[in-house]
Amino acid sequence: MSDALVIGVLALQGDVREHLVALAAADAVARPVRRPEELAEVDGLVVPGGESTTISKLAVLFGLMEPLRARVQAGMPVYGTCAGMIMLADKILDPRSGQETIGGIDMIVRRNAFGRQNESFEAAVDIAGIEDGPVEGVFIRAPWVESVGARAEVLAEHEGHIVAVRQGNALATSFHPELTGDHRVHALFVDMVRENRNPGAL
Repeated sequence: MSDALVIGVLALQGDVREHLVALAAADAVARPVRRPEELAEVDGLVVPGGESTTISKLAVLFGLMEPLRARVQAGMPVYGTCAGMIMLADKILDPRSGQETIGGIDMIVRRNAFGRQNESFEAAVDIAGIEDGPVEGVFIRAPWVESVGARAEVLAEHEGHIVAVRQGNALATSFHPELTGDHRVHALFVDMVRENRNPGAL
């Protein structure tokens, strides 16, 4: 199993199980990550949807925030969905008091931009780099990206708002592909992890 890609899912709060299933379907070994020593053993990490302020506080409480920042800055592939997108933003437009981010993508994100829980919706989203048609985006109290810096690449928009971004080894979507049974976005991330571990292998 030494050749297997091991991808962690930050398991502090949110839809962890769904990401574990989607990663396994995309041919990765998926593990929950709650402690710094578990983070040290993975080739890449998914930061799931949930409540970004809660994830932020728990990451600090569990001693994970600084190790997370260090590994992302060192180039570990990371993928954030919904709250995970907020966690990967270098800046939040309307942060809660004391809310911190891991950072890694030069973008400004607006929390709950698409509305409250009862305004959740699904929409087809065309994503650059994803073949065979659009993916079904599940938007639940979803953020959107207000603006990106020069290093960040916009992969998708919905109704004029940026909803998917990549910067180097960091990927973020404001929607939840793990809830649809379509694993193409996770497969894209697994390819990013594989390429990072074995450059030129794809």
